Amino acid sequence: MPDLGLEVLLKGNNMLRLLGGLWVAVKISLISIGLSIPLGILLGIIMTRKNIAIRCLTKLYLETIRIMPQLVLLFLVFFGSTRSLGWNLSGETASVIVFVLWGTAEMGDLVRGALISIPRHQYESSEALGFSKAQSYLYIILPQTLRRLIPLSINLITRMIKTTSLILMIGVVEVLKVGQQIIEANRMTSPNAAFGIFLVIFILYFLVCWPISLAARHLERKWS
Repeated sequence: MPDLGLEVLLKGNNMLRLLGGLWVAVKISLISIGLSIPLGILLGIIMTRKNIAIRCLTKLYLETIRIMPQLVLLFLVFFGSTRSLGWNLSGETASVIVFVLWGTAEMGDLVRGALISIPRHQYESSEALGFSKAQSYLYIILPQTLRRLIPLSINLITRMIKTTSLILMIGVVEVLKVGQQIIEANRMTSPNAAFGIFLVIFILYFLVCWPISLAARHLERKWS
């Protein structure tokens, strides 16, 4: 049987440390997702406005976030804010800021696309029933939009969870950072530990993301 180096996880509290690192990544993801979804819905509604200034500003924000790699944005927020603005941001706080900026932009564009895909007669019917614009969005447009968003938003959520692996670059001790520490500490006694540790990290990420995909499939079947 090949030596996968999994025995290092049984030494001391290595497995608990790995799970603790996973919780850091999941916590940052949950906070970022919880803030990005409502902000993205609001941004998506704003992006459908016909005001030229608003459309230009939202387009500039969206394209800037899309073009700039998340790692560069992490460096700008973490190192740039500390040196240029004098802010004392922790790595976790900087990570949440970056992922909220990214998630809001991506979710906003998804919401915009879903909103403009709603047939025009839906808006006209709500007006004929005497609904105000706010009531039309709340009771007719947004429920249909949310159903269309399920597959795309789930993809975004899983991407955000997986992309938290980048936060180790600004010193946040999450699951990949802990894995690297364990590998380095056991390099001489367990030279194959890298394969086993990263295999376990892969499984942990899979166990986090898989239930989200199952929940999305359930909602799609329920609402179809």
